[in-house]
Amino acid sequence: MKNRKYIFVIGGVMSGIGKGIATSSIGALLKARGLGVTAIKIDPYVNVDAGTMNPTEHGEVFVLDSGLECDQDMGNYERFMEIVLPPENYMTTGSVYQKVIHRERNLEYEGKCVQIIPHATNEVIGAIKNAGKANKADVVITEIGGTAGDYENALFMEAARQMKLKNPKDVLFVMISYLPCPPKIGEMKTKPTQQAVRELNASGIQPDIIIARSEVPIDLKRKEKIALFCNVKKEDVISAPDIESIYEVPINFEKDGLSVRIIQKLGLKPNGKNLKDWKKLNRDIKNAKKKIKIGIVGKYFGTGDFTLSDSYISVIEAIKHAGYKIGAKPEISWLNSESFEKEPGKIKELKKYDGIIIPGGFGSRGVEGKIKAISFCRKNKIPFLGLCYGMQLAVIEFARNVLKLKDSHTTEIKRNAKHPVIDIMPEQKKNLKEKNYGATMRLGAYSAILKKSTIAFKAYGKSKISERHRHRWEVNPDYIEKLEKSGLIFSGESPDKRLMEIIELSKKVHPFFLAAQFHPEFKSSPLKPHPLFLEFAKAARK
Repeated sequence: MKNRKYIFVIGGVMSGIGKGIATSSIGALLKARGLGVTAIKIDPYVNVDAGTMNPTEHGEVFVLDSGLECDQDMGNYERFMEIVLPPENYMTTGSVYQKVIHRERNLEYEGKCVQIIPHATNEVIGAIKNAGKANKADVVITEIGGTAGDYENALFMEAARQMKLKNPKDVLFVMISYLPCPPKIGEMKTKPTQQAVRELNASGIQPDIIIARSEVPIDLKRKEKIALFCNVKKEDVISAPDIESIYEVPINFEKDGLSVRIIQKLGLKPNGKNLKDWKKLNRDIKNAKKKIKIGIVGKYFGTGDFTLSDSYISVIEAIKHAGYKIGAKPEISWLNSESFEKEPGKIKELKKYDGIIIPGGFGSRGVEGKIKAISFCRKNKIPFLGLCYGMQLAVIEFARNVLKLKDSHTTEIKRNAKHPVIDIMPEQKKNLKEKNYGATMRLGAYSAILKKSTIAFKAYGKSKISERHRHRWEVNPDYIEKLEKSGLIFSGESPDKRLMEIIELSKKVHPFFLAAQFHPEFKSSPLKPHPLFLEFAKAARK
């Protein structure tokens, strides 16, 4: 039987300091060493999956090929490690308890009193081991959400502790902790990290490696202090300063010898080391001179007095991937679609941008502002890329302003629209009526056939593609012929030709006007940008 190794990445001091990027970077480094890796995300929320989580609080909902709605860090894992993750690699408190209760109802515990320990912890341990087996991985890297001392993640900390107790040589703990540098004090402070380690110790866990996040690189004196008070060697304190691009993280970790320490501690047998693609990527990022101004028109931006870009993290990264590939540095601006509704004159500000993106979303808020933005891009020949809801709204805009069907709308917003150019497919209406909402979603990977001599076909370089979806409504088949006769090109269709996947305008009338019913951003990576984003970036650069 394979002697599989397990790494747990745990947060200390506070959230939002880059556990997901650290986990992804560890995986990228071990993969570059020729090891088989996979990554698991544990979300301490009671939601069974991320589909019902608020994007302005939790961040983007990422979708796997399987259709599972999960945390945005799963996207980071796939992007950095260039792997496709199965649903087994994501769990929440809700999903664990759902399985435990299901077993209890089926009498699988044979009349025992069901408890957190051992029954819930065994469920977690079994899921982690099954994910490693399913992915045939040498190393399973598990990120536990939250921070040391949280009540919510205590179940998962306990499961990890038990795994270490049973097989101490096969389990490694990495804690990522923040070291503040208060301006008035003028010194990097280690005390919060010391306290975080103490909290972790209270759970029966001692970190083997501490990743020190801070504004600046950690100096030797601070490494020695952390080593002394946190019971680790100074070589096991890894510096993680603020950087311009997250794709520098694997290279920075390697400079501090992170992969060497992990390999030594776990007794791994690597097969060489190849970081040339990552080094080239970082050279491309640093050498990118040309700036392209991209505006994202959406609504999931405001959280109190702050702007939360995490709602569209995959879109942001996909723009960057494409920009770096063509030697350009994207400058991304957040444009609230509601402002175009309240102050119509503001729409002219779109002329300042080299390209506009309308990303996915749900609901009626800000929709008319998005439609105004699409219309302005179409009429003023500004490169436009629509994603999911962005494609549906582009169809509505075209029907209203080119076909002159003024009452065109989506039945998601206006159930009795005179011209429902976007509608629920007949077979889904029964599910929606019975409030069986999960069954009405088109989730995960679906195939599409591309028409030759189109922008989409040129971008992909092939006629059959597979992309990830997350939506309910579709282009109404009753209007397809009218739309096509007026110049809208359906360049991508489902294999049975019932569902429209990509729309575009001819390059004779617009430099780049394309929208996809799926989410291409979910399949873009820094080493392999998505074809549609690449074509959009090229048009924006011009």
